[in-house]
Amino acid sequence: MEHKTEPAARGVNPLFNQSLEKGLAVLASFSARQRSMTINEIAQASGISKSSAQRMVFTLKQLGYLFQHPQTGRYQLSVRALRLGFNYLAASGLIDVANPFLSELTNTTGETVCLTEPDGKEMVYVARFISGQFVPVHMPIGSRIPMYCTSAGRAYLSALPKDEAIRLLEASERVKHTMHTHTELAQLEQILDDARRYGYATNKEELFLGDMTIGAPIIGSQGRPIASVHIVTPTGRWTMQQAEKKLAKTLIACARSLSLAVRAMD
Repeated sequence: MEHKTEPAARGVNPLFNQSLEKGLAVLASFSARQRSMTINEIAQASGISKSSAQRMVFTLKQLGYLFQHPQTGRYQLSVRALRLGFNYLAASGLIDVANPFLSELTNTTGETVCLTEPDGKEMVYVARFISGQFVPVHMPIGSRIPMYCTSAGRAYLSALPKDEAIRLLEASERVKHTMHTHTELAQLEQILDDARRYGYATNKEELFLGDMTIGAPIIGSQGRPIASVHIVTPTGRWTMQQAEKKLAKTLIACARSLSLAVRAMD
């Protein structure tokens, strides 16, 4: 008998479409680690049965979102899948408002500046202004980073109600990515307390070696954080003390100005 691990139904609401959920799960199952897959691999990666995977893959292939390699028979995302993410970027009022601020911050600091938005326990890159300076890690639009060990995520968490931030930390799979990664809950709570006190958060080689960033939250009209802006300050050019001393005030000013612009837009 075929083992089924279907996505859990979202309550008993008759409007919830489980077929659509499965189709999106198939699209989301592809990644840099799984660039191409067989039907069996897609079923396992997306958490659906093989028969469901066959139906979803056939439909997505017919619609042009999946491509099947003629020699290997393996499936991969087609360029049409990029339409879904691009439509979000094109329709985002936040990104339109933020771009001039990010550009100015890059010009002022001489370093790469990024805008990220929250999704679950992760932050997603939605805008990036690259300086002429070398950066050790390439993070294209759409890249995802964990909240607990990044300046962008910590900045966002620090602007949430404290109990809500702690719940997100508790729910996170706090992996030790490098020898510098803080994973203990008490440590992270103290880091968030410091971020609340100073108005910005830091990350020193906790996700990637050589990578160091400082970030600040963007506050929306409801008084809640909606995004973060951060400056990339590689360890090859900066110490954390230098970055905080020379860049923190400028970063905070940018985040506050952008917060005001976002609230004016609502």
